[in-house]
Amino acid sequence: YHRYKDNLAKSLPRIPCVKDYSDFLLFEKAGRFLSDLHVDFDKVTPYKCTISTNKDSDDLEGMYQVNKLSYAKIDKKKVLTSVKYNDSITIEGIPEEAYEYVVSGKPALDWVIDRQKVSIDKNSKIANDANDWAVETMGNAKYPLELFQRVITVSLETMKIVNNLPKLDI
Repeated sequence: YHRYKDNLAKSLPRIPCVKDYSDFLLFEKAGRFLSDLHVDFDKVTPYKCTISTNKDSDDLEGMYQVNKLSYAKIDKKKVLTSVKYNDSITIEGIPEEAYEYVVSGKPALDWVIDRQKVSIDKNSKIANDANDWAVETMGNAKYPLELFQRVITVSLETMKIVNNLPKLDI
């Protein structure tokens, strides 16, 4: 209770009322698995995408520097299966099903793309640099790339669990 006290003060947990106790147990099991998956997202195995690079480099920090992730485009239409990580790296083979997991109105992968970048606040001129976080806090220059791959795994696993829940017979 204490760990989630602030969240519970803002919204009540959404527990479905079901007619059959066995269905309740399936929801309970799924809820526990989902909470573990989402709380420990940084421990899940990164999804095995194809990482294409156009240069060899021993400078890992330089190689994995991210300024702004963006979707690949064909005829000005974004391609969900490919993301340009930086000028050297492209992430390919992203399953479109990963975009089915939506948080606050948009896919979780879009949140990562929006947040893993370098931006400067107009008023304060303070830089928000995902690369600094990766190296200084996480001790891993590849953190933004691995985070994107982990969110793919979390998204796919989440949708697998949700799609396998029993139909509500309320």
